[in-house]
Amino acid sequence: MSTTPPAPLLYADRPEWADVEPVPQYDANPIAPIFYTPEYKDATDYFRGITRTGEKSARVLEITEDIIRMNPAHYTAWQYRYTTLLATSAPLDLEFRLMDALAVKFLKTYQVWHHRRLLLQRTPAARTPAEELQFVARSLDVDAKNYHTWSYRQWVLARFIGESDKAEEMWDKEREWVEGLLQDDARNNSAWHHRFFVVFSARGAAAPPDIVQRELRYTKHQISRIPNNPSAWNYLRGVCAHTHTPLSSLEPFVRAYTVPAYATEDTDDVGVVDLDAPLPGIGAELPARGAPREACELWRALADEHDIIRKRYWEHRIHAVGL
Repeated sequence: MSTTPPAPLLYADRPEWADVEPVPQYDANPIAPIFYTPEYKDATDYFRGITRTGEKSARVLEITEDIIRMNPAHYTAWQYRYTTLLATSAPLDLEFRLMDALAVKFLKTYQVWHHRRLLLQRTPAARTPAEELQFVARSLDVDAKNYHTWSYRQWVLARFIGESDKAEEMWDKEREWVEGLLQDDARNNSAWHHRFFVVFSARGAAAPPDIVQRELRYTKHQISRIPNNPSAWNYLRGVCAHTHTPLSSLEPFVRAYTVPAYATEDTDDVGVVDLDAPLPGIGAELPARGAPREACELWRALADEHDIIRKRYWEHRIHAVGL
């Protein structure tokens, strides 16, 4: 026995939509026409019919939700839905519940986050900043590097924390939160970008020396954990550029990461951690002696056997080494 659910009734077959004249999409003579599903073509034809008359009603909310679920990037459906919500004085708390579901389902769609932003601007009392930040955190548990989710979180912070009398405390909590993400995944470039936003970009005023020193030490510590992490190195360069800290001041720290190994057994500093110049951690991947010759052997094997399609590239790498 089949468990496939029945196909939804087309709008053309619904008596309550008989008064609407559908407007087909004008395609002229397309070279590569898009083959829409019958359900999508039917819904958009009737949607164009109601937008032509300017109707704002409960059934408009119904058809726009159907279209959005089939195509969450349909900007016109989102915008018309929002104006209909306002025109009909629809309860926005119900709309928020719908957005809770759609935002997680369509995480990578810009329009769902923009619509949520419009709702929160219209009714800021509907969600507290803490509630909204918790929702975004749960969304990031699904996809920790989704640009639209991070962008929306930064908007919430800038929009609401800036107006709070506990702004400094809230910014510190946000920094601690993002530190937790970086502890779990130090290569999360989105989290590094967010940390820079929280510490430097959002507050406007120049960071005091103690904050700059804290950020330099924190980043150096993260580099000592995973030296080949480009996100941490980029953050370090960003801090220096933003605070006008000379890159030459990093030389004592960087030097330890440019040699095959850092011998500590012949020094009296074993067990001592220099917070301003932490040494690479145990097992850190650092340059190895004889690496150029070994690398050329690997590149030659790739060029001749394993990756012939990029043979010229690997030969270029060999030629650049000069061996």
